Amino acid sequence: MKRPLALIVDDEPDISALLEITLNQMSVDTYCAHNVTAAKKLLNENQFDLCLTDMHLPDGFGLELVDLVQTLDKPFPIAVITAHGNMDTAILAMKKGAFDFISKPVDLSLLRQLVKNTISLTDTNSEGKERRMRHILLGDSKIMREIRSKIGKLARSQAPVYISGESGSGKELVARLIHQQSSRADNPFVAINCGAIPHELMESEFFGHKKGSFTGAISDKKGLFQAAEGGTLFLDEVADLPAPLQVKLLRAIQEKKIRAVGDHQEIAVNIRLLSATHRDLAKMVQQGSFRQDLYYRINVIDLHIPPLRERGEDIAVLTENILDRLTKSNGLPKTRLSNTAFSALQQYDFPGNVRELENILERALAMYDGIIIETDDLSLPSAIATANNNDPADYDPAMGSLEDFLEEIERKAIVVALEENKWNKTAAAKQLGLTFRSFRYRLKKLNLEN
Repeated sequence: MKRPLALIVDDEPDISALLEITLNQMSVDTYCAHNVTAAKKLLNENQFDLCLTDMHLPDGFGLELVDLVQTLDKPFPIAVITAHGNMDTAILAMKKGAFDFISKPVDLSLLRQLVKNTISLTDTNSEGKERRMRHILLGDSKIMREIRSKIGKLARSQAPVYISGESGSGKELVARLIHQQSSRADNPFVAINCGAIPHELMESEFFGHKKGSFTGAISDKKGLFQAAEGGTLFLDEVADLPAPLQVKLLRAIQEKKIRAVGDHQEIAVNIRLLSATHRDLAKMVQQGSFRQDLYYRINVIDLHIPPLRERGEDIAVLTENILDRLTKSNGLPKTRLSNTAFSALQQYDFPGNVRELENILERALAMYDGIIIETDDLSLPSAIATANNNDPADYDPAMGSLEDFLEEIERKAIVVALEENKWNKTAAAKQLGLTFRSFRYRLKKLNLEN
């Protein structure tokens, strides 16, 4: 089997020798260059699997090589070596396409991890991965094809990715796909909702603690960073992190090391960090509620997931897939929507996105007559919201769950209709454009029958 070939670019002989010896011990062959000109010559003459380059070279900068590698017919991973604490340079390099970074003085354990991650990137079945991704992240709209393409590219990097998008749009699904397509796929994917952890327990949950470090710490405990060792740590709703933990997370990202509560020693960690939130993180930075330096560290690459209303052509395939899955899991016969029901779905704004579509279809399966799903079975809140002069698109997640918000709109509209029709249920249902059966279902669900 052919050994991997790496290019080392550094003008300090001691560092070049250290890198070369370490890679040779890992069965990686190497060429060395001491300036940009020599590196470019070697790049033209050889097909490399990896490049490690210093940033400041006698005749230029390592960023030139980062740019050059991206233009090759067969681009390969390039990692940069930065001066200690110079994260701005490392971030710029990763934005340009660098695979990862390592700081001087070089930590050999971190170097070996970086090289292992790079070597395992080689995948002879990229087409198979793309097919699997299409079956998981559904939709043939142009925007979804672009997102799948971006996921494939992001999977070949170690750069932190910030996934933005509305609630229910599929941010965690995208994070899992980035992990599954990456060199870390055989290692853990650890997802945590930052808003679900009590603030006083956050540091312990993230970094672990030593026995006796605080009341209730009856034994040593590993944190989420260690649980994700070798794999990916996904911080959902990262906007909910309190200020003290933002500082500690920033240090962990920069140093690639953590310290457990009550411990005096730092340990190196090997994780890929992905984060997400439905909130406007840039606005929070302007308002001073989220650290600007942390924002830049986690937002090296931004991947925006569009709301469902912006890719209406995907509703058909999503509906078919969700219905198929729900009927199979509930032991129900295969069913479909009527043309009018499907048309109603296409005209709906879906403030809750794909998650709301799934809830609507699950509720419809409990209501339909066993033959075909009609519009009334969908119980879409749009008509009711309009009757109450409310727009579901105005939903603010800070007000509570989407279901609670929509139920409150529904409740008000029904009570108004009943009062205007002297509590005649048949007349109220007609006024709201509902069948009597559907109206009765809503009364029961909202405890308005009496």
